[in-house]
Amino acid sequence: MAEGLARSLLPPEVAVLSAGSEPTKVNPKAIESMREIGLDISRQRSKSVDEILVDRVDWVITLCAEGDEACPNFPGEVHRLHWPLADPAAAIGGHAEVMAAFRAVRDELAERIRQLPTSAKISD
Repeated sequence: MAEGLARSLLPPEVAVLSAGSEPTKVNPKAIESMREIGLDISRQRSKSVDEILVDRVDWVITLCAEGDEACPNFPGEVHRLHWPLADPAAAIGGHAEVMAAFRAVRDELAERIRQLPTSAKISD
């Protein structure tokens, strides 16, 4: 969700990548929550941090929840932000409750991305 939102909200000259320590497939509920706001992330794929060219990265934003030891440590001298957001995929309850968790994280990500400096350059 963060990658899709960043691509839609940041200037087109900003290259946006997302990666994780344990990449899997994009969660169908993430795809559904993004479609609700007109963004299609169905063609995105999970990538490993190892796939990122570290010498071309200016900013790293980690999204792991507070105390999550699986959060990757991205090497290099870069601007760093940590947004400890709950993983909506871990939400419990019925479809409505789980989707509410995805929407809450989606909306929080959008707000934080909108507050990034417009000169932020995240390059691939």
